Amino acid sequence: MPLPTAVPIVLTDNEREQLLAWSRRPSSAQAIALRSRVVLACADAAGATNGSIAEDLGISRATVTKWRNRFATDRLDGLMDEPRPGRPRTITDADVEKVITTTLETTPKDATHWSTRSLAAQIGLSQTAVSRIWRAFGLAPHRRQTWKLSKDPQFIDKVRDVVGLYLDPPERAVVLCVDEKSQIQALDRTAPVLPMLPGTPQRASHDYVRAGTSSLFAALDLATGKVIGSLHARHRAIEFKKFLATLDRQVPADLDVHVVLDNASTHKTPAVRRWLAAHPRFVLHFTPTSSSWLNLVERWFGELTTKKLQRGSHRSVRELNQDILDWIETWNDDPRPYVWTKAADQILESIARYCKRINDS
Repeated sequence: MPLPTAVPIVLTDNEREQLLAWSRRPSSAQAIALRSRVVLACADAAGATNGSIAEDLGISRATVTKWRNRFATDRLDGLMDEPRPGRPRTITDADVEKVITTTLETTPKDATHWSTRSLAAQIGLSQTAVSRIWRAFGLAPHRRQTWKLSKDPQFIDKVRDVVGLYLDPPERAVVLCVDEKSQIQALDRTAPVLPMLPGTPQRASHDYVRAGTSSLFAALDLATGKVIGSLHARHRAIEFKKFLATLDRQVPADLDVHVVLDNASTHKTPAVRRWLAAHPRFVLHFTPTSSSWLNLVERWFGELTTKKLQRGSHRSVRELNQDILDWIETWNDDPRPYVWTKAADQILESIARYCKRINDS
């Protein structure tokens, strides 16, 4: 028996334009995109068999036949999925709109934000329905993001200065990222820490005893990743001046020293300025106010905190200081320099986009 003749497909300009859009747009559902390509192939290859078109597209002949016939009968509407059998929809568009507007425009009487249960009780839907609507529209009232923008009038100039130093450090010079981690507490648990066992994490008492505090002055070498550290009982300009003297002794005398640091008052006292005037090879580069993220030594402080201080126990400040110095020595045995990759223009453009977004919202 001869095969049935394929239904000819002739497209209008509007139909072709719509099919091309469906087939090319990355956001189109893959099923609709494939059906559009089938119909376009049928229209462009007049006289070609369904089998040859299926071979070109890498699909079955039955698929080509199905969507050719559906399009011939119902045109563009024929490519849409037919309603599937199942339970009738119980949540109307009005219910969805009410959930969204109530979430965005009101607050409950006894809280600062809605929960799925409180909103469900208010509107008369199930908690599961509210949760699904929130997920569908990306609503999360329980979450809150904070932001802080620098008010430094020289913000742009300082960003360009510091980032330029990171990306293109001067020759015959050392770039040091300097900051202080003050008030590090020597804490000891009130009971011995119990070790980890199979199926049981390490356990420590919630209570602790304070044995005093220490302040760490640290300088991270941009090129090598090595750290020069100095511990002091207090955090004042006099201690910072002593730390600068330590850096002066440890950095070879034939190299300039570019220091990246924040705007703390201890960095700008008359005594410090006099010391800097007597040591002209030291050049200070200040980060903008409220922009500690620009100082790479802050990343190193984060590693020190998570890997040593956060779960450490120390019965005295002396013990704490020795533990920190040992950790610095271990770090310097195999230092890992941090690599800054983002240019100043990229940072400023990103901040500008964020400012525009919060202003428009």
